[in-house]
Amino acid sequence: MGIITTQVPQDLHIHTTFSRLDSAVVKEQTPELIGHVRHARVIGISDHFEHFSDRFDHYKKVLQKWGFHVGTEVDGAEYVDEASQLDFEYYIYHCRNRTREYQAIDRLLLTGKPVIIPHPMVLETDLNRIPPACYVEINNRYVWRDDWKRKIGPHTESFRFVMGSDAHQPLWLNQNMARYVARELGIEETLIFDH
Repeated sequence: MGIITTQVPQDLHIHTTFSRLDSAVVKEQTPELIGHVRHARVIGISDHFEHFSDRFDHYKKVLQKWGFHVGTEVDGAEYVDEASQLDFEYYIYHCRNRTREYQAIDRLLLTGKPVIIPHPMVLETDLNRIPPACYVEINNRYVWRDDWKRKIGPHTESFRFVMGSDAHQPLWLNQNMARYVARELGIEETLIFDH
């Protein structure tokens, strides 16, 4: 009998042990484990840029070995210029409600790579100030911590949305809550990569 798995279409917000300074990431959360679990048909790893930027070539090589898309999570404007100079396939960008954070989005968009805005509620991101070229992410980790109907609901026609796990640990490798919220809001997921 073969192993039965349920794969989500895409997950581009996953952390591994490359996010070495994030205390929520457990030692078991390795690229190898994620490669074996394969909870999504399309997998992208987006470790915290400032945690591995000095080892980018190694990071990229390991992720490509497992067939993962190579992304990063950029924690605000101060890291944008450096991150935009490296060969990432996409960016997950923390945009706090500050003018310089919104301005930095344009520098990421100039790379021509997808820019995903996560955690709009936790970071108090004003979605009215986000360029429509960006994707907005609904992820398991934080979406339930605030009034998602009030924060995301008015913008369902303004953006393309992606689902994410924001997994820091093996048991987080799912998108159950994110997909529930998307269903409730009538949001159709946009697939950024088809394989």
